[in-house]
Amino acid sequence: MDQRITCITLGVADITRARAFYEQLGWSGESPDGEVVFFQAGGMVVALWGRDKLADDTVVADGGGWGGVTLAHNVGSSGEVDSVLTEAARAGGTVTRAGTPTAWGGYTGIFVDPDGHPWEVAYNPGWPLQPTVRCACVDDPRCQALTCHPPHSVSGEPVT
Repeated sequence: MDQRITCITLGVADITRARAFYEQLGWSGESPDGEVVFFQAGGMVVALWGRDKLADDTVVADGGGWGGVTLAHNVGSSGEVDSVLTEAARAGGTVTRAGTPTAWGGYTGIFVDPDGHPWEVAYNPGWPLQPTVRCACVDDPRCQALTCHPPHSVSGEPVT
């Protein structure tokens, strides 16, 4: 298995509310059928799908609690951390930890989306952001099979 993640699917209680939350953060998503939403997120996709459908599809019991996973969004400065946390709160998220300096010289804060998914917003001066790569649905009308094409920068030039 290649060391790569192509898609993270978040189980949500209300697809319309969840989509609106992420769109208020400035994300732009597409839905082939109104039941799932795909957001291009750099070199991968973040999908929103009904929590019950996701549990059935992955053959797991949904106890409704935190699943031991936190998503992260790195930014270029401590000010950007605070801006993203403010945006998330305005969009309906809950800031559970305000931006604060870290022991390793960075700056982080946490917000939780309306479905309980925690996001760390982090500035790490030792981890510079790389050019954005794009991931795209294969020629599948329902976008069920996702794959990454050779990485390209925002300008379309190959990333080396």
